[in-house]
Amino acid sequence: MTTHRDEELPPSKTQRKQQMDDLQTLGEELVELSSDRIKKIDIPENLREAVSAAQRMTRRDEARRRQMQFIGKIMRSVEVEPIRTALALVRGESASETAKLHRLEKLRTDLLADEKVLHEIATLYPSVDLQHLRSLCRSALKEHEQNKPPRSYRAIFQLLKELEQGTAETTEDTELADPSTD
Repeated sequence: MTTHRDEELPPSKTQRKQQMDDLQTLGEELVELSSDRIKKIDIPENLREAVSAAQRMTRRDEARRRQMQFIGKIMRSVEVEPIRTALALVRGESASETAKLHRLEKLRTDLLADEKVLHEIATLYPSVDLQHLRSLCRSALKEHEQNKPPRSYRAIFQLLKELEQGTAETTEDTELADPSTD
């Protein structure tokens, strides 16, 4: 039976060590990212500088190990959940992001199978250039028939992805501009 006093005990030394190892591992993931990706993640400036310093260390020696420990120490005073979420997005582990990509792939496949899907796309994304999309579809089908690299096939996906992002940004802008939608 646990008493009220047992619940107030601080974490054990083993638990604290595990937490520090987890933070250091998270820091190592940050160091492995490109500088551009790091800029997009909201982290304190001292952590950003420490990560940047570690990225410049090319040898995996004692100095780099100490730098990684320093990053772990900084992370003890930082809210780590937003960093974990950002890293999950970078790794593509976000379920909603994965679902969105699968939906776009299905839309592309349906479009190549049936040109009537163009009307659906025009409804979903009013800013779409239908003539350009039709041209990409024809090229993708021709590439497939001639066993050529699927450049247009990929271009369709990128176009749909950009349209999706544009729609999401427009929705966010509308919500920010119109507070009555809350």
